[in-house]
Parts: sequence; C-alpha cells; structure tokens
Amino acid sequence: MTTETVVVVGSSTGGVRTAQALRREGFAGRIVLVGEEPHAPYDKPPLSKQYLAGEWELDRLALITPEAAASAEIELRLGVAAVRLDVAAQQVLLADGTALDFDSVVIATGAAARPSPWPADSGVHVIRTLADVDGLRADLAAGGAVVVVGGGVVGAEAAATISTLGHAVTVVDPLRTPLARLVGPEVGRPLEELHRRHGVDTRFGVGVEGIDGTAGNLTVRLTDGSVLPAATVLVGIGAVPNDAWLADSGLLVENGVVCDRYCRAVDSDRVWAVGDVARWQDPRYPTEVRLEHWTNAVEQAAAVAHNIVHADGLKPYSPLEYVWSDQYDWKLQIVGHASRGGRYEVVGDLAADPARAAVLYSDDDGRLIGAVSVNWPKALVTSRRALTAGGSDFESFVEQIKALPAKPPAPAAR
Repeated sequence: MTTETVVVVGSSTGGVRTAQALRREGFAGRIVLVGEEPHAPYDKPPLSKQYLAGEWELDRLALITPEAAASAEIELRLGVAAVRLDVAAQQVLLADGTALDFDSVVIATGAAARPSPWPADSGVHVIRTLADVDGLRADLAAGGAVVVVGGGVVGAEAAATISTLGHAVTVVDPLRTPLARLVGPEVGRPLEELHRRHGVDTRFGVGVEGIDGTAGNLTVRLTDGSVLPAATVLVGIGAVPNDAWLADSGLLVENGVVCDRYCRAVDSDRVWAVGDVARWQDPRYPTEVRLEHWTNAVEQAAAVAHNIVHADGLKPYSPLEYVWSDQYDWKLQIVGHASRGGRYEVVGDLAADPARAAVLYSDDDGRLIGAVSVNWPKALVTSRRALTAGGSDFESFVEQIKALPAKPPAPAAR
C-alpha cells in the first residue's frame, strides 16, 4: 500500500498548525515540515513584546518541540529553504540540493518585513524573525534615542515595548493616527494619546524622506523638513508575501498564491496555501483576500487540513476576521470589519486610565459589521458571537453592550 506524503513548506504558525491539524483529521501518511530558519518553530506575535523586552526566552515561543513533532510523526527539515516547486513532478526542491516528493503540498512560507527604502550603513532594523529582534536588541543595549517608522501593529507595539525599557522613542507615520487601517480615528486618536502619556513622541501625518548615518549616530529626515537624531531606527511599514521561490512554478502568484475558496491553488488539486502567503476567494469580498493575522493562519490551517483529508467533502473558508494588540495597559481586540462601517458608536470611556470601552460599527443597512474592544473581553466575546451568527440590528446591539455588567478592566497581557 502506497503511503501518501504531504510536504508543508513553512515552519511558522500556519505551517505547524497545518501539520498538527492533518493528524487530528486522521491523516496517517508522511508529513514533512520544511523551515528556512534553523530554530525550532516559534510564535511571532511575542517578538515585538515579551521577547523584545527580554521577559521571555526562546523556549517560551515554541510552537512545537522536536519531541512533540517526533511523537506526532512530523518530520522536521529545518535550516534549509525551499527554492523551487515543481508541480508536474510533484517535488519541492530545497537549497541543499535535495528534493521532496509529495502527493499534496501546503505553501505556508508567510511574509517578510517590507525592507527599509532608506539605506543606512547600520542601525536600521525591521521585526519579523528571531534574528531581526536579536539584532535590534543588540543595538538597543547600547542606549540612545529610537525612531520607529510606522504606526501599525508592529510599530506601535514595539514603540510601547522600547519605551518601557527606558529609551526615548519617536513614532513617525504619514497616516494621521496609529493603527489607522485597523481601527480608524475613533480608537486611533486615544491610542496616540496613550503613547504620549507614556513619554513617546508622535509625529503622525508626516513621512520619512531619508535615513543617514550608522548605528548610534543616525539622522531621520522628515517630509516637513524636520530632522530626528537617533541611535537606532526600527522600520515597520508592512510585509510582503514570501512567494518569490514560486516564480517559475506555473502557479498564479500575485501578491501571494492565488487560491480558490477552498484555499487550493488555482488550476491545481495538489497545491494548497495558508497564512500570510495565501490569497483566496472569500464570497464576502469582490476580489481575493490575503490576511496577515495570527488567527487567520490558525483557522486556515485547520480548513486546509480538513480539505486535504476529506477530498469528497471540501469546505469553503470564510473566516470572521480577528486580531489583537497589547500596548501598555491596553488590550485591543478587533473583530469583523472595524472602521469600515458608515456609522459607529462608542460604549464606555476610551480616555479613562485605564480605558474600558467598545467601539461598534454598522453598515449602511443598520447591521453590526465590526467591533473594537479595549480592556473589555466580555464586549468582544458578545460582538464576536453576534457577528458569527450573521450580525445584529445595530441599535439593539448597542443597547445590549451598554447593559453588560460593569467590571474593572483586566490588565493587558504582556
């Protein structure tokens, strides 16, 4: 009897969870998990928080240990990158010259930090991998002011962490508020004030023209003509999917691997994609969707594993978006289409110290489409349940949230 083989390319959350989910779904064949980094697979959200702060060691970031992988009969091929996918021959070619045969392959190579467009001799960093953060920590240890370019999740979280380490921090972003694309100005403005209360200088609505110098003696030139001196610069301006290795694969690759609604690569019944590198057809959107959220990688991995094992019972993947961010004493949780609605309502107090509030968003038809909670998990859970069920009448739902028991906010996890 021939044993089927699934090769999972990528050893971050999406890849590890796919391999584990295949076993839970009853797949009894061979599973090979390929990872470019030499370390055991690790979780990335803590990199900009607990690991950057020195509060957690590497072992606390582990997604799967070698012992757990062996127990689940998942073969680890770490420290070697996949360099080519031969769909016709059903092979993954590795950088060390070896080839892995497969019956199905799951592309889970994630995304890389968008590189800094402003060259400097040294002292300019990004955050995406363990090596990235180790390099940043080394420069931070020398002391001095830090400029963070980018006020999205990674930039804002890192700015909060670095400021708690005692550094003078300035955040620069051409958008008007932090996390603008996720939460809009309703939450962004109070979040900016939170950073200021913790001593972070904010320069929103202004861009960067150039970065010059070397580590310990850098100059950041802004579009308003001002100049910021810095010892270290962190650039957090988004991510790009790790899909270059698929350039000659014959797959449709456009800002990620283009997939059908089952997360199966277009024109192939043996190639699947999960996580940050996947763009799939979600009926709620006019074009393919690519999400860079931890929760999406976990849920998509489970969906792909099911569809590989149950070829006669494929299930389309259409998740409810969810993302969180921890900054100082704020635990932000975002579900659904926050900030995209035509109307919003704030319940609670975003200006309190500590804050406890929910911001609810409706569409033009008066239906709940998204929510942001700050230190209010009950409001988030209630919103998530309503959105999973298809949304609620917005006016009635606002009253439901207002009626939730008043409790002091739990401290944000670090």
